[in-house]
Amino acid sequence: MKDDKERPLQGSDALLHTITSKEDSNQPIWESAQLTYQVQEHEDGIQLRTVLLSRLHLSRRLITRLKKLENAITVNGGRSYNHKALSAGDEVVIRVAEPQKETIVPEPIPIEIIHEDDDILVLNKPPDIVVHPTYGFPNGTLANGVVHYWRSRGEQTRFRPVHRLDQETSGVLVVAKHAYAHQQLSEQMQRGEMGKRYIAFVEGAPHPVEGTVHAPIDRDPVDRHLRIVTPAGYDSITHYRTLAVYPALGTQAAKVSCRLETGRTHQIRVHMQHIGCPLIGDKFYNPNGVLLHELKRHALHAVELSFIHPMTRDKVVFEAPLPEDLVHLEHDLQQRARKGD
Repeated sequence: MKDDKERPLQGSDALLHTITSKEDSNQPIWESAQLTYQVQEHEDGIQLRTVLLSRLHLSRRLITRLKKLENAITVNGGRSYNHKALSAGDEVVIRVAEPQKETIVPEPIPIEIIHEDDDILVLNKPPDIVVHPTYGFPNGTLANGVVHYWRSRGEQTRFRPVHRLDQETSGVLVVAKHAYAHQQLSEQMQRGEMGKRYIAFVEGAPHPVEGTVHAPIDRDPVDRHLRIVTPAGYDSITHYRTLAVYPALGTQAAKVSCRLETGRTHQIRVHMQHIGCPLIGDKFYNPNGVLLHELKRHALHAVELSFIHPMTRDKVVFEAPLPEDLVHLEHDLQQRARKGD
């Protein structure tokens, strides 16, 4: 892969090619990443398709899309085809490019950036904001704010969240800035190689203080918005560790670190409820909570996210500190514990 001095052009200079497909003829595209591979001596005669799949690890779907673009897949500077036999020393260049077809409307919504490079954007998502526009939330989402930020910098990047956080959940979220990065990170997540750690404040205290909840999850047949533990559900695994217990009059509370091995919808919320420790403030899974507090959302924060960078292949770890409302909750629980209230 190319080093930083050979990165693809950005901004308006990155509109390099035209789409050859009939339906999108002559539409400018955004070249957002470039990969290179030089055929080694022992690979003489290898097919281009093998290089794309086994050396550069492109998905078949992405290869199909790139084949429709001029100069997106080249060998020694010329357009080539998947079945072509390559010679030692040949240089394969992949320009990951796509049409400018982002449908998300830019809106000046503040975003907190933890890290950004040419391939990924890592955000600290605030609570009470939806990640991506939906039927119920057509605007005012994190995606609208990110697209506005990119457009203000002249970037035509599309919004590609690698994973989602619930509307009320805060914390680390990674967005891929091009199709190759999204493919690489999505595959890591599917293989369970993306590390995700959360901090949850729960009613009750887990017993034992550290353990694993291995309980399958599926939709609630009565309320399709909810999830339940059921033998017929999808395999779901949460590892937890109690960080603090706050004894108080009437009930206990605890601060718990949760690490996901699988990524089912509402997994931590469902698993904590399953072991008798529902999240504080959770309207769905703890509607009759006895621990009164002014928190206006469920007490869950994505504190750490780790993965292999899609281009550098280095392991990266990103963290987001507890937001103000959960810091206040923790302080309040500590005060109650000291007073025995």
